[in-house]
Amino acid sequence: MFFQQLTQLYRPFESKLNVELGKHQLYRAQWSILYYIVNIGSPTLVDISNYLGVEKPTVTRTINRLEELGYVKHVPGKDRREKRMQLTSLGQQVYKEVRETVDEFEKEIIKGVSEQELLEAIHVMKAIRNNLLM
Repeated sequence: MFFQQLTQLYRPFESKLNVELGKHQLYRAQWSILYYIVNIGSPTLVDISNYLGVEKPTVTRTINRLEELGYVKHVPGKDRREKRMQLTSLGQQVYKEVRETVDEFEKEIIKGVSEQELLEAIHVMKAIRNNLLM
């Protein structure tokens, strides 16, 4: 029953989030990468791939699109082969604008749910994810 409810939550969430992100000409995968870069610093493509749970070529295509938009750029890593990503100044500006939109969307969809309930749900989802990745 839990996983059925999770499935019924995920699809409408994803759909409505993409509508909100569409106001900024972004999709969820692009937003997820911008979010990760802001919160991690200068991740590699492998870091991003692991975070999203997708193959590196998928990340590379999305990163290429974000580069075309002028939102991200490569920065030197310890090794010449290592590609680290960073937001550009335009990317930082877009992130702030989109963050406001996402914050409002999230606030709207969690109405009536207490902070304690949210923390418990986060704890449960993390535990299940850890079990999946073992």
